[in-house]
Amino acid sequence: MTPTDRIHRTVDVLVIGAGPAGLAVAARLAAAGVERVEVLDREQRAGGIPRHCHHTGFGLRDLRRMMTGPDYARHHIAAAVRAGAVLRTGVTATGWAGPRTVDLTGPAGLERITATAVVLATGARERPRSARLVPGTRPAGVLTTGQLQQAVHLHGQDVGRRAVIVGAEPVSYSAVATLRQAGAEVVAMVTDQPRHQIHPARHFGTRLRHGFPLVTDATVTELTGSGRLESLRLRHRDGRTAAVGCDTVVFTGDWIPDHELARSAGIALDPGTRGPAADAEFRTGQPGVFAVGNLLHPVETADIAALDGRCAAGPVLRHLAGRPWAPGPLPVRVEAPLLWVWPNRVAPHGPPPPRGRLILRTAGFLTRPVLTVSQDGRTLHRGRLPRTVAPNRPCHLSADWIDRADAHGGPVRITAG
Repeated sequence: MTPTDRIHRTVDVLVIGAGPAGLAVAARLAAAGVERVEVLDREQRAGGIPRHCHHTGFGLRDLRRMMTGPDYARHHIAAAVRAGAVLRTGVTATGWAGPRTVDLTGPAGLERITATAVVLATGARERPRSARLVPGTRPAGVLTTGQLQQAVHLHGQDVGRRAVIVGAEPVSYSAVATLRQAGAEVVAMVTDQPRHQIHPARHFGTRLRHGFPLVTDATVTELTGSGRLESLRLRHRDGRTAAVGCDTVVFTGDWIPDHELARSAGIALDPGTRGPAADAEFRTGQPGVFAVGNLLHPVETADIAALDGRCAAGPVLRHLAGRPWAPGPLPVRVEAPLLWVWPNRVAPHGPPPPRGRLILRTAGFLTRPVLTVSQDGRTLHRGRLPRTVAPNRPCHLSADWIDRADAHGGPVRITAG
């Protein structure tokens, strides 16, 4: 089939990614009366990551009730379909044929869809072993959390008997529950940080129940095994090394956005998040192309991603009504030890970010840091956060300083001291 043989259609809004953010924005737009809202996902089933996370904890912020991941995914799928959105799975966006024209491949063959608005909701993924540059042999038994959960909950596969978890953030503790459900023992949890990065009650409750040691200030330097993983080697911050026998290792966290489709469109990426640079209204640098959810801020919880989707519906509706495309003119940058901030473009006297605050991440633990926001040597905001900030967990900065920025000035900078 040549490019001219493609089925060419038009829609009002094309949403790429059927996780919580994509489903939420589609449901809100369809309910608002947008006639042709189409949601695509390359997976065979919609719902995103929550569909294979069988633990509870989903839905507290957006639905005000506690749900398992699969129940949460089913809720958002049903809401989008009930509102009138068209949901298609097993369809992959392969590239762009124009500013808002996307080439697709799926069960129906090759397609080309032109939309008045495109919403990128492609989410984020964990860095695998290869991207973390961990040397050694290439045995079976090396997984990410997502691969682990799919193997256990979707395919019922054996994942080994003695496992090491690399990481000590929230998703790492979800991996503990999945491994135990699969009959595997967690022999150690390893983090390069001086302590875990979750709420103390959850940490102590998990360790009390499952009894694994937490190894801090350590990194994995080598994997060994012939056929199946047999052991891994750790290096402690003080230079000591140790070998840990195991047949499974799960690399958790260290999230990166699935930004390939955005990059192929020439959309500018933020150097911190590595997702599309976007303002408080989810607008990218490409007219008519929005980005939502963990593509923008890897990684927040599923309900925060869904709330993003709801918030993005308003700007999409205003674009459909003909509002000129004018993303926030000021880039926002952070300095070490901060890693990134979102929104990373702001517009003085424009709509505030969702929930009236910016999201930040830090590379290490900071005890009640003072955050300073400045532009061209002028301080726009300075304030002390009320608690210790941990890596792999969000901290927040009020957006009340944005209107004090000069729309024609230089970049805004955020520092922590």
